[in-house]
Amino acid sequence: MSPAAAPPAAPAPAVPRSVLAARTGVAVVFALNGLAVATWFGRVPAVREALGLTAGRLGLLLLALSAGALLAMPTAGLVAQRLGTARTVAASTLLVAAGLTLAGAAASLAGSLVGVAVGLFALGYGSGTCDVAMNVEGAAVERRLGRTVMPRFHAAWSLGSVAGAALGAGAARLGVPVAAHLAALAAVVLVGTVLAARSFLPVTESAAAPAPASRRRDLLAAWREPRTLLVGLLVLVMAFAEGSANDWLAVAFVDGHGLSEAAGAAVFGVFVVGMTLGRTVGTLALDRWGRVPVLIATILLAALGAGTAVLAGSGPVAIAGVALWGVGASLGFPVGMSAAADDEERAPARVSVVAVIGYTAFLAGPPLLGMLGDRVGTLHALLVVPLLLLPTLALVPTLRPPTR
Repeated sequence: MSPAAAPPAAPAPAVPRSVLAARTGVAVVFALNGLAVATWFGRVPAVREALGLTAGRLGLLLLALSAGALLAMPTAGLVAQRLGTARTVAASTLLVAAGLTLAGAAASLAGSLVGVAVGLFALGYGSGTCDVAMNVEGAAVERRLGRTVMPRFHAAWSLGSVAGAALGAGAARLGVPVAAHLAALAAVVLVGTVLAARSFLPVTESAAAPAPASRRRDLLAAWREPRTLLVGLLVLVMAFAEGSANDWLAVAFVDGHGLSEAAGAAVFGVFVVGMTLGRTVGTLALDRWGRVPVLIATILLAALGAGTAVLAGSGPVAIAGVALWGVGASLGFPVGMSAAADDEERAPARVSVVAVIGYTAFLAGPPLLGMLGDRVGTLHALLVVPLLLLPTLALVPTLRPPTR
């Protein structure tokens, strides 16, 4: 009698529809948040001209955006635990839309520096809260899918940024008033985000309302964890590498390479395209080779690209450096967020801590580069980026998932 044939391998379990819907919803929220932020950054040169600001004063104005985000993040994880990620994202995006509208109206209609600063603070506070909540939700979806997808959510953010940069360049070329541009985009972002957040993962009883004392203990404990703090430090440098381009790239190429305002906005778009490409392809590299070797390679690429963008003698070579900078800076932030959320139960507290540390770059970056720009020129001030990236290679091993 012949031996029985081996039973066929069991098919991989199908991913529940609710998880697939949540994946789509998270990607849309990331994209719309990127659209909102890039819409502002794409019009920074126009706002600078409208208000007659020097590089130093512009850096101080941009500080309002970073300050709002940084003040939001220490409690954003607690808010997400209390309200759930979907309601947190919807409420924070309402603040984002209000901030964009106010900043545009204050710059274009009133010429009020204070009004723009208040609008940017609201934009930063709402965006910072939304950032933590959508990363917590994205990490939960990633765990349920069983493969790396967080960089693709951040790629969706970058795609939204590409759209924002393109719209900014087009609006600048056509002479669209900043107030009308920002108000229209604010409405689109708000409606789209509220609809997308409805497909987030359902909140379980245990996750929906942990005791307030327990939430506070988790947050305080996360601030004492060496791995969480080191991951936060790495994210800080990668956020600086990304944020310095967001804040200054368009202005630096206008001032340092002699481009027009519209061309400067287009160069920012090149950076964001590089970010999007890196985050889309990077998931395959991360699943094949792991976090550590991939991050070492991309950080080296970012340092090379940033140096080339500043020091290249020709415009095309400098723009190629911008593209390499975007690709190289693409994975540090999302992989850091995934590393902070490796333990789902502690994810909201740890993501909050890493976000606070990381967003310090957005707080310190604008005034630091603005002051340097007043002395050495806005373009050469960006050499700080590669000088900070190279020592950060020593922190990359902290991204390995902890042994369970």
